[in-house]
Amino acid sequence: MDVLGNLRTFLAVASYGGFSEAARKLHVVPSVVAKRIGQLEKTMGSRLFERSTRSVVLTEAGQQLQTRAAGLVADFDDLVSTVKCDDSKLEGHIRVMAPTTFTMVYLGPVINAFLEKHERITMELALVDLSSNPQEQGFDIAISGRTASYEGVIDVPLCPVRPMLFASPAYLVSKGEPVHPRELIDHQCLVFAPTGQTWQFQSARGAISVEVKTRLLADDNRTLLDAAIRGMGVVALPLYVARDALEAGELQALMGKFPLQETWFRAYIPRRSHKLARIHALVQWLGAHLENFTETGT
Repeated sequence: MDVLGNLRTFLAVASYGGFSEAARKLHVVPSVVAKRIGQLEKTMGSRLFERSTRSVVLTEAGQQLQTRAAGLVADFDDLVSTVKCDDSKLEGHIRVMAPTTFTMVYLGPVINAFLEKHERITMELALVDLSSNPQEQGFDIAISGRTASYEGVIDVPLCPVRPMLFASPAYLVSKGEPVHPRELIDHQCLVFAPTGQTWQFQSARGAISVEVKTRLLADDNRTLLDAAIRGMGVVALPLYVARDALEAGELQALMGKFPLQETWFRAYIPRRSHKLARIHALVQWLGAHLENFTETGT
């Protein structure tokens, strides 16, 4: 019995939410998927999915297995790669999670340049905006601008990012320009869902927290940018997202005396991956190239 293959099949079913879709992704028939899951359930001594005619849902035992299985499979793949590879060369596969807008605006070409330089390295790049533990998902690196802490995962600071407040000239003519964070309670605001409705500002007298009134809540900065340009409200965005609109006069920067709380892009790396030469090389590459981003992008 192929326990590792059964674990891969289990992860596919859990990820895609059904036997048929998992079978398509694995290039097998659904009966093979069902057989592998049955074998794994027998090995585990517990049902891993609650099945219905429309969907499959992880049981409590299935949820516990999912938490560990991705890391186990990734560890095995790393072992195979290490055995096959010449340790004196940078080669092997890297799985990376990164935020959508940041990757599309800046990070994508940086990663492509890394791959261009290291021809023996291959990569899977997944654009993920939700906070996620790379170890549980079987990834080698998660790049994120959100503060997080995961067991068995270290974080490496890459560069600071300071969001700024913006609004369109038309909105400011209609609603007036806020000059203090407390005035935002009288304004419509466009909110990035992962950071929430409480905006943190800095002042000479300390931190100021304001719970803003949300006109639009979204987990995509490009959508919020478009809404701000259309005059729908005040938005908090990194400068690298808003720069073109600012230079074109479509947006105006607000409240420079009260900067928003600084955040950092970090690389979250499972300890099992941290010492791999290719992972170390990628992190060093990102750090060096994001220094330029710090100077020009925030």
